[in-house]
Amino acid sequence: MEVLRRSSVFAAEVMEVFDRSPTDKELVSQAKALCRDYINSRLIQAGVSWSKPEYNAPVPGGKLAEVSTILLRLGDELEYIRPNVYRNVARQLNISLHSESVVSDAFLAVAAQIFTAGITWGKVVSLYAVAAGLAVDCVRHAQPAMVHTIVDCLGEFVRKTLVTWLKRRGGWADITKCVVNTDPSLRSHWLVAAVCSFGHFLKAIFFVLLPER
Repeated sequence: MEVLRRSSVFAAEVMEVFDRSPTDKELVSQAKALCRDYINSRLIQAGVSWSKPEYNAPVPGGKLAEVSTILLRLGDELEYIRPNVYRNVARQLNISLHSESVVSDAFLAVAAQIFTAGITWGKVVSLYAVAAGLAVDCVRHAQPAMVHTIVDCLGEFVRKTLVTWLKRRGGWADITKCVVNTDPSLRSHWLVAAVCSFGHFLKAIFFVLLPER
């Protein structure tokens, strides 16, 4: 079975990049690594049987590891609010998981719709939750190779749409500023807004993809 891999090249790229302004390439590489970590976490959480990922985890205590932890934590919050929204994504979009082009087009269409009205960290977390939900669907339907397609699509979307925004904020480490309250009874407004908009763009994407099914 296909497994997720993080190359030694990537490991070299992410070392100490948080100490300076990251390049476009580094931001995209980090986005894809964070996506692999997020997807792997959700696969484990879903109890999906598959091979253990062959990649080096972020160095404990490193900033990339901190970003990954916080991204997952915010994803937990987002998915807690509406537990069914980020599950069975493929079924909600009514797409086949046997075609790389269909999966790619669907994911990129959803990604574009999420950020139609601007970029926020809440929407970025939502993007990762969609990617992970779709990846879980792919593995469950014996299409693990599609996970790589999803990771690559997310990286390409970040390159085209989010890199400039990320650079203005100094990179991925800026997401750590989102964690200001650990009280589970006080859900952040940006998370609620991200979930509220999800149903709307799912409906929009469903009709966009309808002629292609």
